[in-house]
Amino acid sequence: MLSVINLTKSYGSQVVFDAVSFTLSQGERVGLVGRNGSGKTTLLRLITGEEEPDSGTVNVPGNYAIGYLSQTLSFAEGTVLAEASSVLPAAEDGTDETYRVKAVLSGLGFTPPDFARNPIELSSGYQIRLNLAKVLVSGPDLLLLDEPTNYLDIVSVRWLSRFLREWKGQLILITHDRAFMDSVVTHVMGIHRKGIRKIAGSTHKLYSQILQEEEVYEKTRLNDERKRREIEQFINRFRAQATRARAVQSKIRMLGRKGDRKKLQGPKVLDFQFPAAHFSGKWLLEARDLRFAYDGGPPLIDGLTLAVARRDRIGVIGKNGRGKTTLLGLLAGDLAPEGGAVSRSASLRTGYFGQASIDRLNGRSTIEEEIMSALPDPGRGSARDICGIMLFEGDLALKKVAVLSGGEKSRVLLGKMLVTPSNLLLLDEPTNHLDMESVDSLIEAIDAFEGAVVLATHSEMVLHAVANRLVVFDGGKPWLFEGTYRDFLERVGWQDEQAAPSQADRSGKKLERAEKKELKRMRALIIAERSRILTPMERGIAGLEATIMDLEKRIEADNADLLSASRNGQGKKIAALSLSIHEARRTIDRLFTELESASSAHAVRSREFETRLETLNGGSRQAPDRRAREGHGI
Repeated sequence: MLSVINLTKSYGSQVVFDAVSFTLSQGERVGLVGRNGSGKTTLLRLITGEEEPDSGTVNVPGNYAIGYLSQTLSFAEGTVLAEASSVLPAAEDGTDETYRVKAVLSGLGFTPPDFARNPIELSSGYQIRLNLAKVLVSGPDLLLLDEPTNYLDIVSVRWLSRFLREWKGQLILITHDRAFMDSVVTHVMGIHRKGIRKIAGSTHKLYSQILQEEEVYEKTRLNDERKRREIEQFINRFRAQATRARAVQSKIRMLGRKGDRKKLQGPKVLDFQFPAAHFSGKWLLEARDLRFAYDGGPPLIDGLTLAVARRDRIGVIGKNGRGKTTLLGLLAGDLAPEGGAVSRSASLRTGYFGQASIDRLNGRSTIEEEIMSALPDPGRGSARDICGIMLFEGDLALKKVAVLSGGEKSRVLLGKMLVTPSNLLLLDEPTNHLDMESVDSLIEAIDAFEGAVVLATHSEMVLHAVANRLVVFDGGKPWLFEGTYRDFLERVGWQDEQAAPSQADRSGKKLERAEKKELKRMRALIIAERSRILTPMERGIAGLEATIMDLEKRIEADNADLLSASRNGQGKKIAALSLSIHEARRTIDRLFTELESASSAHAVRSREFETRLETLNGGSRQAPDRRAREGHGI
């Protein structure tokens, strides 16, 4: 059992921990939460011995192995598989356990051809994944993971959550993804007001308990203040009376014994809204048959059509390197498509958050200057207001951008987006480097925004909270899914998570026949479901088309009658026919709008069934290996 006793740590005048104690028992998986800068990473470094406490002790049992996900990149072996296998504990019976390494590497997004690559050829994101794989396969007694999901895509995050739920050792996990943490941990440990609180249960339970205790504290403080005022009034009133001297002295002693409870300062939280630019139309932009490839290679995007309406919340999901960032760049106009086109409304105003935007921040500027550079009418007062909203109050606004952490730079970019109203937000992994409270504030701001949002993220919590449509990068081509992320998981699911028969199951004719029979049954079920859903839609479309044709014939006949009535000077008949023609045209316009919507919905559902059948039939949906173009890929 690992134990921490009376641990104190300061940096200059800043106290991080003040005599904190806790224990970690066998089998406990602990989520460590706290605001950015509260000391979460510092605590892990104290446990590993990379830093020394000012006082107190960290008691580590003998022969106790600690696995820590390091950001330091150093590789000694010539291949990915050899590097990951180098930390395998020796098997007692001498068996080869590289199969375990391959399973972990595959779960973290490496493909079999990647196993033979030299680690130094990998992108930095995949080098960190390799470090994570080494930590996981080394089998430590205590696993320390600091924001492991920052360099993973959504499929790998889902795999990691399953892996950690089965972890038999001890675990301390830091992550900004509340849903990921709650799905994995048995306990939550919060750093709060320089202390540490540990409870069994979820983050919600911990925060609820802290809130309740602080409400009790505040009520007690107010009650103590009232009693203090009453005692002081008694002393002042009877101090000069000799007959009350003993009582006055008693009250003075009582006053001295009473502690002075200080008013708790509430934690500072992001509280902002994205300003919306006016837009009166329906479609902000429309992308038709988009095609894009890098350097003449295989296309990352081919044939994607997407229309963005004013209140859309579109999640862009898929593995890293498949084209999510590229799609946002095409929609923003930073990239030009090789095929197809992006049509933008004249009233479109775009706000773009992405790693490229963060990299374009001027490192020599202060936070205040960077915010002022985006103001239409630069003014220090307005810039300071935005700085305060983004938690850069007072002299903090004078810090140089170059010295800021990743989370602080993200807040600077969010602050710049508050300066200029927009009606379309393009957000590329906006939750990376933000703490839980800031992620919650971002979700609230997205929900309140009056325009449209296209959001690329690996956070399932964010997707569940905001997305009502999806662009899915899972397979050969990105495709549009009309529905929520939960709908996607229930109706389609991730290709890598589809159950695949083992090698042993594939041997034997009996099993092979059973597999074919099951595939045939599943195919029949999908076809039956397709017929059940698409047939009524097709009937509705046919009905709309027939009604439109009937109205057009009626207009043609009315026009002929109108011409005859005009020749004969029949005023009442002319008025009646004109009204009939006008109403018929209005009805046709409305029916064409309904027909367009119905046809679009039919095309989307039809594509869903095609995709499910292709997946069932083993159709190749392998995406081109262009991960390097997406920033975190190989």
